[in-house]
Amino acid sequence: MLIEQILKTKGGDVQTIDASETLAEAARMLDEARIGAVVAMNGNGLCGVLSERDILRQVARHGASALQMSVEESMTRGVITANPGESIDQCLGRMTDRRVRHLPIMRDGHLAGIISIGDLVKWKIEEHKAEADAMADYIKGG
Repeated sequence: MLIEQILKTKGGDVQTIDASETLAEAARMLDEARIGAVVAMNGNGLCGVLSERDILRQVARHGASALQMSVEESMTRGVITANPGESIDQCLGRMTDRRVRHLPIMRDGHLAGIISIGDLVKWKIEEHKAEADAMADYIKGG
């Protein structure tokens, strides 16, 4: 199964934040949207991903004053991305190898969506369940 299929079901809406915003604003955004990461943007486009863990690390290191730090100071740079034509297995492998939980999806140099490791695991479970159900139907009919 391809990432494109997940995006068709999930949609391509991506929460983004300007890299100059504060961690406090990012935390509010994450809380309101009930998500675990936000894509950081600047004048050149996608420049990073900021997760709940990134915010927590800064608070652990700097206390409450960390919330006034910028997203840019705290985000993960060198973002690992994927394209809609890649398979779930390819993306799962990349996410596992690189130890990331969120993967922005790029189409023709533009942000087309984002997937989480949870999204991919859900689709893999559904895929295996469909295969098991098909096998059970085949055995019952045969």
